[in-house]
Amino acid sequence: MEAKAIARYTSISPLKVRRALAALRGLPVREAEARLRAAPDMASKAVVKVLKSAVANAESNHEMDAEDLIVVRTYADRAPVTKRVTPRARGRADVITKRSSHITVVVGERTGR
Repeated sequence: MEAKAIARYTSISPLKVRRALAALRGLPVREAEARLRAAPDMASKAVVKVLKSAVANAESNHEMDAEDLIVVRTYADRAPVTKRVTPRARGRADVITKRSSHITVVVGERTGR
């Protein structure tokens, strides 16, 4: 049985979030949370929130024990891109793209101890 949580429209680039998610797959939830808290990047803060939400979903909706949970799948999908215009030299303009992402974390019970 699995439980998941999704954070939509997070204002962090998917590439940055994927770097934080890459090291979590297959880890126990407590160890994954400890690694994220030790990481200095801003994406880790958003991923911690989604991870804690997935654990809470597993406990309340599926009656799973938090100590037996592992991170099964994690991924960050592209969300809509906000475009801004900034002035440049000689009357020109450049477009700045502010990327956002949908962060998904799936946790499940450990099969063998």
